[in-house]
Amino acid sequence: MTDEKVAATETASENSAKPSKEAKKASTEKSSSAKKVTEDKKKDKKYVNPFNEADPLQAKLVNCIMKQGKKSIARTILRDTFDEMNRRGDADPLATFEKALQKATPTMEVRPRRVGGAIYQIPVEVNPKRQATLPIRWLLAGARSKKGQPMYKRLASELMDCANEQGYAFNKREDVHKMAQANKAFAHLARY
Repeated sequence: MTDEKVAATETASENSAKPSKEAKKASTEKSSSAKKVTEDKKKDKKYVNPFNEADPLQAKLVNCIMKQGKKSIARTILRDTFDEMNRRGDADPLATFEKALQKATPTMEVRPRRVGGAIYQIPVEVNPKRQATLPIRWLLAGARSKKGQPMYKRLASELMDCANEQGYAFNKREDVHKMAQANKAFAHLARY
């Protein structure tokens, strides 16, 4: 009997030292199920359109997109623009939208002023209300100048380009700043 007990304890210790095929299979199933759970969590994180008409920037853009009083169409265009930006791989379209507006916002511009019979281009600071209007105007002008696609696709590409420091609106801002820089010699005439 003692030999049987010794043999039983030896086999038990061997089994505990080496995991059985069933134990290995169960552990791999647990790790694969853990991978599936994390993948499911990623899939569950669905995209939610960030369109919100209560946001003043989005409301301003909707009003500028609108033609002939058709506001519902303008809302649909902006909503589809955010969807298109997400489809193109942008994780946060609202952040890209705000970044594009910020990159297209000018700080200086030139204004014509008549001094002593001559007209000078005088650099002046852009007031805040105009700073909110100009980038939207330039973004829409850039989107409308492109042809061959629906408006929401053109607007999405213009917003993404502007956020990456490219596109019509960003180039327009750079041109305005270059003009102001070139005419800084006339800045002293701004006070007259």
